[in-house]
Amino acid sequence: MVLFKKSEDLSKWIETQRRLTPSEQFFSMGFVPTMGALHQGHISLIEASKAENDLTVCSIFVNPTQFNDTKDFEKYPATIETDIEKLEAAGCDVLFLPAVSEIYPQGTQLLKHYNLGFLETVLDGKFRPGHFQGVCQVVERLLQIVKPTQLYLGQKDYQQCMVISKLIDLMGWGNKMKINICPTLREADGLAMSSRNMRLNKDDRIKAVAIYQCLNHLKENIKPGNLQYLKEKAFKKLEQNGFKPDYINIADAYSLEEIVNWDGHQKPVALIAAFLNEVRLIDNMLLG
Repeated sequence: MVLFKKSEDLSKWIETQRRLTPSEQFFSMGFVPTMGALHQGHISLIEASKAENDLTVCSIFVNPTQFNDTKDFEKYPATIETDIEKLEAAGCDVLFLPAVSEIYPQGTQLLKHYNLGFLETVLDGKFRPGHFQGVCQVVERLLQIVKPTQLYLGQKDYQQCMVISKLIDLMGWGNKMKINICPTLREADGLAMSSRNMRLNKDDRIKAVAIYQCLNHLKENIKPGNLQYLKEKAFKKLEQNGFKPDYINIADAYSLEEIVNWDGHQKPVALIAAFLNEVRLIDNMLLG
């Protein structure tokens, strides 16, 4: 695995690889952007890219502009040596490990604003003001540096996947790059794999599975009609397990507009975000 810390060096190296590809052969490159603290969910994205591309690039960058809580940014887990070992074992070709100055050479003030419309007004857009602007700022910069043909994202960040898809349309890259949304990987008890799980103490780790149990309950019990009672029951279950939920919602899987009365045909997705002490966990599940 080749490691780059400078964007210019990485761009030049990738361009060399393109030129080395025979002219009659299409050069494909997969990209997996991460914030490190890697787990098997991240590695599954690397493996998916390896299976479909000539070259796989991973980035590790904890992006300061997407944290609306500075304490959350400061406590985000850093395990770079272990991350490198995992990427090498998975056969990742390139790791991009930039400093903040490489991603934001003009600083983090007065950055570009993105018109994300409705997506930025609901769920994490509502509860984490500015978060998705930060996501777009870093992802656009990374895509401009790497210029992949395929992008690999995890379904656990359901709304973020939709935001990044919107960003790519805003960039005019819809025909240049394919977005691959890969399934959420889970622990044996059902908890969605997440870097933030590292911050859970032993007791909270046991309680955390309640989110998955709530999602399963919604999936097993949804039926046409008003869905409010289902959401209220899930809310109470999380509170009983020590959570402070930001939201529990059932929405249209394609627009994220809330579904109040389900007709039995519209494709629903359940989305949950909740604090367990200081750790904020998110998860989702397609229903119906």
